[in-house]
Amino acid sequence: MSRRVSLNARLALDAEATTEIEVVLFHITHPELDAPIRLCTDNTLRLSVDPLMYGTRSSWMTADPISDPFLFILADALLPSEDEDAPAEAQLIVQVLDASYAELLRSFTTPATVDMAVVMAETPDVVEQQWLGLQLTTANIEDDTITIDLSREEIELEYFPPGRMIRLHFPGLHL
Repeated sequence: MSRRVSLNARLALDAEATTEIEVVLFHITHPELDAPIRLCTDNTLRLSVDPLMYGTRSSWMTADPISDPFLFILADALLPSEDEDAPAEAQLIVQVLDASYAELLRSFTTPATVDMAVVMAETPDVVEQQWLGLQLTTANIEDDTITIDLSREEIELEYFPPGRMIRLHFPGLHL
């Protein structure tokens, strides 16, 4: 199955050199959070001077670009594979600049939901590719990095068919 890619993204992929930058947006939700956490891998737009903050203004996931920007973090994002048979697994490797990152990750007992999208820096409202409903499965905290693993629930864990395969429920199986 092919995916749709905008003209700007196709031109950037086909060019020998380009100024287009791919940006990964993260939208993190959890029942214990007051508001979603919005993060990005792009630092080209200065959002404020005091405190000094950079990020991306995008309306993805119904965010208000003015009041709810995606904040820049020093991170590497390993995107899910495009293979149809491969599970949607991703990794976010965050450089620890503040101890509150680790405190926040350790404060939850249930997994957070993470939505990811790839956009171009020049057109942050045009989503090139997105993965919705990923679950934060593990967070390994090392010296100066946090490696966060994200995944969808495995299809093998779906309860289908529900119930036991007994004669009462499935008479065609016991002929």
